[in-house]
Amino acid sequence: MTVHSAKSSLGATALVDEYFIENRTRLLEIAAFLDRIDRYDSTLADRDFRLRVFAEALHVLAGDQPDRLLHIQMLLSDPSLEPLAALDRKSAQGAHNPSPGEARS
Repeated sequence: MTVHSAKSSLGATALVDEYFIENRTRLLEIAAFLDRIDRYDSTLADRDFRLRVFAEALHVLAGDQPDRLLHIQMLLSDPSLEPLAALDRKSAQGAHNPSPGEARS
């Protein structure tokens, strides 16, 4: 059994009972965040790499594929293996900004 397939000690109904309200709130917060951006500049998502990755993550979240957590984490992570020559700000941006021509895995 992998870490990704480990089951909770709570049953499915108990998980919903325990965490539904908390995650309902998160969904409402995400909807409000996206509404605020759209009210200010509805084209920003086309230009901001963070919002593009966020939209990809929401698409993964809405799907039924296994390992949604891993897939979303990889969307947000820097895939490079080489250490940086100097510290940069990318970790403070919350998502990897691919360079032009860089393919997403």
